[in-house]
Amino acid sequence: MTDLLPSWRTGAARDALLTFLEAASDLPVADRVAYFDNDGTLWCEKPQYVQLDFYLDALGRRVAADPTTAEREEFAALLGGDSAAIHELGLARIALALASLFEGQTPEEFQAEARDFVARHPGRVYRPMLELIAELRRRDFTVGIITGGGTEFVRAVSEQLYGVPPHLVVGTLIDYRFDRNEAGSPVLRRTASVLGSANEGEPKVLNIQTQLGRRPILAVGNSSGDREMLEWAAAGPGPTMALLVDHDDADREYSYVSKGATTADDEAITDVAARLGWVVASIAHDWEAVF
Repeated sequence: MTDLLPSWRTGAARDALLTFLEAASDLPVADRVAYFDNDGTLWCEKPQYVQLDFYLDALGRRVAADPTTAEREEFAALLGGDSAAIHELGLARIALALASLFEGQTPEEFQAEARDFVARHPGRVYRPMLELIAELRRRDFTVGIITGGGTEFVRAVSEQLYGVPPHLVVGTLIDYRFDRNEAGSPVLRRTASVLGSANEGEPKVLNIQTQLGRRPILAVGNSSGDREMLEWAAAGPGPTMALLVDHDDADREYSYVSKGATTADDEAITDVAARLGWVVASIAHDWEAVF
């Protein structure tokens, strides 16, 4: 037991994880399911989301090729760093404008761009989370990623970064259209429309059920956008665990209470965790190494 999770310091969080892992070994393999949020849980979400950097990189390249692109209201606000205009336009409108940069691409073309960006700008992945995923997998857990980010973006890099195959990634969905190429062969092309709603809050639970069909006994998150997923995991038949990452280390990472991008925050997620008895992983106190 002392050799497990080496980047986790001795303490309540590590003890709770080890106790859970041992208890879960008595369950049928089919019931051993763990889902992780991505931004702020598996990799760092500050100073801003990795996927936003990806879109801004694409926007910069598009503007260099066609300067008139910068005249679009949403892009002008982003390029000018006009926070008031961005707030007035709203996240949904900004997101759709950015999605339009890849409209018409095939899934393979978008995947190649996403992988190229991450290779050039690697996100900072949390070492303790990689150790936990490896231990779960060693114990025959199915490990998936349930993210508020774009499904296709995370699918492009999930196997390389975390060993999670694309079919176990659930996120915010872009819509596709069925097309045919010049030879008459079928091809899928991206649109600039979101299919359904952003994958935060209640939709995380609904999309787990509709897309994966397996309830987790372990859910790991960091923001109010993960609240319902953590509640759902904890409320199942035992053993279960809801694990919250607390960003409280300004020296090695950042110190903040994470909020969902599209959810209302009537109570800080750290307060929710304390009230509901979730296990909290303090980056400052529970992690020997962060990245």
